[in-house]
Amino acid sequence: MGVPSFYRWLANRYPKTVVNAVETTEEHDGSSPNPNRIEFDNLYLDMNGIIHPCFHPEQDDQVNSPVTYDEVFDNIFEYIDRILNIVRPRKLLYMAIDGVAPRAKMNQQRSRRFRTAKDRQTLEEEEDRLRKQFEIEGKDVFPKVESRVADSNVITPGTEFMYELSKQLQSYIRLRIANHPAWRSLRVILSDASSPGEGEHKIMSFIRRQRTCEGYDPNTRHVLYGLDADLIMLALATHEIHFSILRENVLVEPTAATSTSKAKFLHVWILREYLKLDLKITEMPEKFVPDVERLIDDFIFICFFAGNDFLPHMPTLEIHEGAVDLLMHVYTEEFKNLGGYLVDVQRINERKGAYIKLKRVEKFILAVGAYEDRIFKKRSAIYESRLRRILSDIQADEGHEEEDLFPVMSSTSNQKDFNHDMQIYENTKMLKEQLKSYTREKSDVFKNGLVTDMVKFGSPGWRKRYYKCKFSVETDEDMEKIRKNLVEKYTQGLCWVLLYYFSDVPSWTWYYPYHYGPFASDFKGLSSNKVIFTKGLPFKPFDQLMAVLPPTSAHALPAQYRLLMTDEESNFDTDTDGKRFIWQGICKLPFIDEDRLLSATKKIEKDLSAEEAKRNMENLDQLFVHSSENLASRILSSFNDMGLIKQGGNSIKIDSDPSGNISGFVQPKLDSVNDLDDVSEADIEERQLWHDMYGYNNSRNYRSHNRSEGSDGNPNAGFRNSSPNVVNIGAGSDWNPRGRGRVHNSPHSGSYNGNPNTGFRNSSPDVVNIGAGSGWNPRGRGEVHRSPHSGSHNGNPNTGFRNSCPNVVNIGGGSGWNPRGRGEVHRSHHGSGGSYHDAARTVDDQPRGQSWCANTYGRGTARGNVSGYYGRGYHTMNRWGGSQSRHDRGDANVGSWRRTN
Repeated sequence: MGVPSFYRWLANRYPKTVVNAVETTEEHDGSSPNPNRIEFDNLYLDMNGIIHPCFHPEQDDQVNSPVTYDEVFDNIFEYIDRILNIVRPRKLLYMAIDGVAPRAKMNQQRSRRFRTAKDRQTLEEEEDRLRKQFEIEGKDVFPKVESRVADSNVITPGTEFMYELSKQLQSYIRLRIANHPAWRSLRVILSDASSPGEGEHKIMSFIRRQRTCEGYDPNTRHVLYGLDADLIMLALATHEIHFSILRENVLVEPTAATSTSKAKFLHVWILREYLKLDLKITEMPEKFVPDVERLIDDFIFICFFAGNDFLPHMPTLEIHEGAVDLLMHVYTEEFKNLGGYLVDVQRINERKGAYIKLKRVEKFILAVGAYEDRIFKKRSAIYESRLRRILSDIQADEGHEEEDLFPVMSSTSNQKDFNHDMQIYENTKMLKEQLKSYTREKSDVFKNGLVTDMVKFGSPGWRKRYYKCKFSVETDEDMEKIRKNLVEKYTQGLCWVLLYYFSDVPSWTWYYPYHYGPFASDFKGLSSNKVIFTKGLPFKPFDQLMAVLPPTSAHALPAQYRLLMTDEESNFDTDTDGKRFIWQGICKLPFIDEDRLLSATKKIEKDLSAEEAKRNMENLDQLFVHSSENLASRILSSFNDMGLIKQGGNSIKIDSDPSGNISGFVQPKLDSVNDLDDVSEADIEERQLWHDMYGYNNSRNYRSHNRSEGSDGNPNAGFRNSSPNVVNIGAGSDWNPRGRGRVHNSPHSGSYNGNPNTGFRNSSPDVVNIGAGSGWNPRGRGEVHRSPHSGSHNGNPNTGFRNSCPNVVNIGGGSGWNPRGRGEVHRSHHGSGGSYHDAARTVDDQPRGQSWCANTYGRGTARGNVSGYYGRGYHTMNRWGGSQSRHDRGDANVGSWRRTN
């Protein structure tokens, strides 16, 4: 659905729904009341609405365009901080990034990305031309800046950018929870691009499931940030009492100059009251009692006819021409003749289509079709009037010499007042202005003399001309055949969108197979269609990249996949028939041959590197909480001494009460350790270990030891170590007196990419110390985020090693730490630590906190006192499990979040 059109229509028709957001410059600590006079509980971020403006900000945003990924990430973090400062949620922050989309959405994604690539190429060619022209005229400009963010198509699941963004967001969340008081009470859920589904629909799925859980508070106040107009419909579909949409103000309004913020709240509860009045039935059926909730459901459904992201809008209806007003008018006037409501979402899960009354829908849309002739005649008159006015303006401009909008200062006047750098700056600014003007004029079909109106709506014979131009049919028989097929597929699409908005993805593989929709008057026989969907599976990230990216964006794919993109030109037509601007046209791209695509990519998946394989995986959402919260204790207490869930199974159920009104499952992955081919028991037996060097009797037979005391090949098995039950995978040779050794460069060494501990002689090289968060890969390893506290610290047994949490002694703590940082470990999960000696103190001798831990290997856990960085710390459990500790009073990534069923 067109974002500007629908939002503009709604804001104009229901002005009281939109209010300015009060935005203060002072950073809040969570204790002061919200200046917007509403205390919000949950904030949901449709992250793609944040990522795009931070990646390629508009020139009017007064934001410098980034040239590196790090600059983009900084922009995103600042943007999130700003939104948090406006909304100030008290309970939950949910960040949702678009994952792999359903097949029905990929057609639109493919069209947008191909058009973006084509526009970028045209703009680059024009910039090169202007630069040469400026050079000839002697105008020096700043050189072209090489940028990693030139191609916004990398904002697609599976790319290196999206993978790195996920890791950076995890690090950002940890730092905020650990250090910012306003974040301390928040539960933060991150659903990144590796979790399938569109961001806004992942959010709605979460809300729907929370509503069904025992203990859910119906007075929860929700705020959803995003720019898409369909967020309004999705918010209405939740039937939540307190729901608001926060978005940037994209409208030019008279009051904008006095607005305290560019951000606007659209209060959905006020919109509900407006709709209750506007959807008042003109003539009530006998014994009929209106149900406001069902009227709103019908309103959402009839708006599908005006267009959405999955179906092309019908030629009959344009939002800016009053399409929604017409749909509402027909609905209220014809309600009695229809026989009742159009949809029944209470029966949404029934297989035989009981959720939609197709006979009533057919009556309704045919009643809309009765207005088609009048609509087309009015549209044609407006179109011709607008065209005459623009042509008249063009002729008037040609009658006199155009003023030079960008004068060059003469050498005899003011140029001497400016130094050379200032002159270059002015010339560069001039170049950018001319590029912007070129882009604007290039997109105007009228001014470029590219006007086409092949169908000529409003003139006799428009229906036949439409089918001939758009579907290449000549005979009435062929036209009828196409019409029936269009109606069948469009009816399927209506049902698909309805299910998607109110329940879940009905089919990952279904899509509408045409570029154009039928007329409203074409829906004869709609009710005879039978609609059944096959669920299917989502594409893998790299498969979707292959499906939606143009060849000019092939750099975002692994090398093997790039070879499959053979046509570097990829030219396509854009149908602007009857349109004013090129961006309103339809990209006539061929649809994806799914079977051919998947069979080709399946053959090359095996050649992916470990890092690329991680980018192509499907993962769960991640949950972060502060260690002082009850939820953290609830989760960690569910593990036994061996790091396994006490009640068995592979997930921990979370109820509403201790979790702050969220319910679901935390699902650790305990089977993620694979053997390494290059580290064998013989390798370990042949090397003198540090335990032997310090007088321990190495009499254990590693080939026959009791598995309950350690894993085969564990050099720490049976010894008094701060992390005795953690398998030091990949560790082996040349253990030195301080208990550190070199790590074998195994074929799986790619698993360590990004880990600050990689390559250092550490006794637990594969243990992800707290602060780790990018997720364990298939080989059971993870990456460590570089926190601001990385580096050495006095008294830390790990001093001198690059660890993201240098003041925590690996995993677990114990009593009687000797100068080398080793000591006894309490085998009980709830054991208490003893005293620390000099080797475990912080620089400032700050209070020592407590830290709990579990590990993904399913082996023992420990609890003890560890030195804390300024008395702070947090727990973290990576996406598939494992908990590492960091300084007392910090945050915890306590596992992968699985929605309740």
